Amino acid sequence: MKNNDNYKLTIGWLYPELMSTYGDRGNIISLQKRCEWRGIDVKILRLDFGFRISDLKACDMLFMGGAQDTQQTIVSKDLKEKKQVLREMIEDNIPGLYICGAYQFLGKYYKEADGTIIEGLDILDLYTENPGENAKRLIGNIVIELNNNILRAKQGGVEKFSTSSNNTLIGFENHGGRTYLGKNVKALATVKVGFGNNGTDKTEGAVYKNSFGTYLHGPILPKNPHFADHLIKLALEKKYEKTIELKELDDSLELQAHKHIAQGLGVTI
Repeated sequence: MKNNDNYKLTIGWLYPELMSTYGDRGNIISLQKRCEWRGIDVKILRLDFGFRISDLKACDMLFMGGAQDTQQTIVSKDLKEKKQVLREMIEDNIPGLYICGAYQFLGKYYKEADGTIIEGLDILDLYTENPGENAKRLIGNIVIELNNNILRAKQGGVEKFSTSSNNTLIGFENHGGRTYLGKNVKALATVKVGFGNNGTDKTEGAVYKNSFGTYLHGPILPKNPHFADHLIKLALEKKYEKTIELKELDDSLELQAHKHIAQGLGVTI
């Protein structure tokens, strides 16, 4: 085990009041506790509507959850003022997790069911369209298999996964939009059970540098502690510019639940 005392992380929680549907707050709790249990001094910085750009720049990791169309429209207008700084942070490998609506925001646009276009931040090469009110909503439990090549450690490591040999994520998806990836972004994973980005091409989520977009609610991190640790490790290695081994935690209960849910859906881990 490694002692992770004396490390510090600032996690920016983007729009906690407007973008926190389906229990996405649990992702922040998971990150915070897994840092605290290791003696890592963690600060959660709430970046509410109208937040200062200087606060955004102070973050070592970013998180934004999902919301309904109305909230997304409000946030979209506010984020446009900070788009360039957010783009620079993503390009600079600041780790980030973006769930559902937040994931869609990073793309070129979101087309609502009535044809209304909500312009995205155009940071990631993807777009999302809702095929209409009569289209099937993509909802239910989901199991995905991570892309090994994408999830190699970015700073100095070549292991299969930064903190674990577990190569699956489980969660719950609930979205009307269909997301399609362009050539300059890669899928986070392949769908084993569920719908994923669009219900047709078996892709789920997107990854660009150290930023991850996904439709997995539930929330995702408590059910997948290895993915939470991956984000923490990336943030620490980016900040301190060295390879860092996280102190091991007892995740037997979480991983038992993870395995039970996957097997209940017919996926053997």
